[in-house]
Amino acid sequence: MERRLVSDAEAVHAHIIKTGAREDLYVMTFLVNVYAQCGAMIAARKVFDGLPRRNVVTWTTLITGYVHNSEPELAIRVYLEMLETGSYPTNYTLGIALNACSSLRSLELGKQIHAYIVKYRIEQDASIGNALCSLYSKFGNLDYAVKTFRGITEKNVISWTAIISACSENGKAASGLSFFSEMLWENVEPNEFTLTCVLSLCCTVMSLSLGKQVHSLSIKRGYQLNLPVRNSAMYLYLKCGLVDEAYKLFNEIESSSLVTWNAIIAGHVQIMDFASDNLSAYQGGTRALEIFLRMIHSGLKPDLFTFSSVLTLCSKLVAQEQGEQIHAQTIKTGCLSDVVVGSALVNMYSKCGSIRRASKAFVEMSTRTLISWTTMITNFAIHGKTQQALQLFEDMRLVGVKPNQITFVGVLAACGHSLMVDEALNYFEMMQKEYRIKPVMDHFELLVDMFVMSGRIDEAFDLIKKMHYEPNEFIWSALITGARLHRNPELGLYAAERLIKLEPRDSETCIPLLKMYRAVERWIDMSNVEKLMRELQPVKLRDWSWICIKGKVYSFEPNEQFCPGNNMEMHMLLEDLLGRAKTLGYEFSGSSELKDNEDANISSRIHQSEEFAIAFGLLNTPKAAPIQIIKNTSMCQNCHDFIKCLSILTARKIVIQDRKRLHKFVDGKCSCGDFWGLL
Repeated sequence: MERRLVSDAEAVHAHIIKTGAREDLYVMTFLVNVYAQCGAMIAARKVFDGLPRRNVVTWTTLITGYVHNSEPELAIRVYLEMLETGSYPTNYTLGIALNACSSLRSLELGKQIHAYIVKYRIEQDASIGNALCSLYSKFGNLDYAVKTFRGITEKNVISWTAIISACSENGKAASGLSFFSEMLWENVEPNEFTLTCVLSLCCTVMSLSLGKQVHSLSIKRGYQLNLPVRNSAMYLYLKCGLVDEAYKLFNEIESSSLVTWNAIIAGHVQIMDFASDNLSAYQGGTRALEIFLRMIHSGLKPDLFTFSSVLTLCSKLVAQEQGEQIHAQTIKTGCLSDVVVGSALVNMYSKCGSIRRASKAFVEMSTRTLISWTTMITNFAIHGKTQQALQLFEDMRLVGVKPNQITFVGVLAACGHSLMVDEALNYFEMMQKEYRIKPVMDHFELLVDMFVMSGRIDEAFDLIKKMHYEPNEFIWSALITGARLHRNPELGLYAAERLIKLEPRDSETCIPLLKMYRAVERWIDMSNVEKLMRELQPVKLRDWSWICIKGKVYSFEPNEQFCPGNNMEMHMLLEDLLGRAKTLGYEFSGSSELKDNEDANISSRIHQSEEFAIAFGLLNTPKAAPIQIIKNTSMCQNCHDFIKCLSILTARKIVIQDRKRLHKFVDGKCSCGDFWGLL
């Protein structure tokens, strides 16, 4: 608190002493409250200790002061002192004590106070019921929270807001919205806290229609200028794709707080995951970076949430240049010490293809959580650094951090890059026996991949039969691919029959079926798959690639007529590189990657979108700069082999994030270990 406010309190105190009013208990209790409001709890306690007598109001005033000044331990200590003197707490006192238990995260102490409340049959009081509801919610016991809420005789808006918030905290968005509907039915008018929480729930369930109604209700109730409500509405519109509506709210806010800027930036991070196509997501991400720059120019200083969101944006955009600038700002502002920002920085460098800098950022973290360790293990696995990933896993165990399901996904992925099948099976057994972690689909997918890539098809099939889950499209597709490559048509046809029952809606999932039936000359079955694809209209992704240079996005597709820049110059460069690649042993394998509606006899070399993006990058970036590209479909074998040659011919590091994985090409090698088509 400002020193001036404390000085004012001291002046009031001096006046009380001067006038002889310090014998008045009401006045002195008021003085304790004044010091507490100013954050001067030492002075408040000193006044309290000097009182010749105390009543329950005085005790409650001091307890409340400690709670509001984030000193719940002292609040509970004073509460116990009050009980020891024989004073009986009021309902309000008990509610404040329960809030202190919530802050301390002490469920045991909260239960003791609850027992006292039950003993005196006052749990139906609103202030007590509200506090109990919040307490049990914080410990994940929603059933008890609902039970205490239902027991409140006269529920007020705080009661309803408490139970709606409890549902939100415990991942029960639908229940929270149901309580809100019930609240309106009971003619209880929501306040700004209720409306903010309900709009957040609408975001969670992606209910735009309900969110619009709640937003209209907030305007009707006079909360159209309330910042938290507007921020929540803006975030909802962003997440649901109504960017114009969100910007309208954003621009109407006369004095935007940091929370508002953070909301609109974080909203763009969210909509990147829900965009109709990857190009739209990428363009939305670059717009968010522009908003971040506007915020900086407005004079506002970013906080931990800002940096975390923006670094996540850079990860999704594969924008290392911008990420490095933000890294410098985190150091300058002192935010780098935060574990969330540090983890986001590690992830950013990894997604941008620089595992060395990601590792350095991880080592420099002052604090590491399970998420930090798991992120780095997974990043080592993505970059094909098997030994580093497994060593880091052992280091994590050595310092006493217990792995979770996601950690073992990273460990198994690391084993997969080096085809360490037996080691992977040992870790799989460790996960279940030592850590009592039940395997999920991701674990089985990685093991099936390893068996397939190692040619151990029968073992892959045995594992599938032992699964506790119904195999998904990915697993059957992997088995089909393995059976086709290792000439096991019977097993391939069995997997094909299982895959067809799942009615795949993704063209990349249907392709293995077409290849399988073509390989065994099952023309009728092949025709049936093509018919199924026409009937189901599986998602066929349009081939796009894009590159960001100096903050500007350039997108490409296979047809060179729609490429930015000098098309002729790019085409000539690619043809020259293609000729030189042939001297390194590169051969175009025709239509090895059969796709729906393509002629299998095409033999001419059509450059794909990522190749045009690479050519553009080579022509428009410094000679030593890495080329970083995002592609919205999976790379084919032809492009993969060609780009390996390009990394030699151009002496460049080329990083491509395709639909399935990250490929880092350096000196003719790829971090994926050339298993481009199986994962």
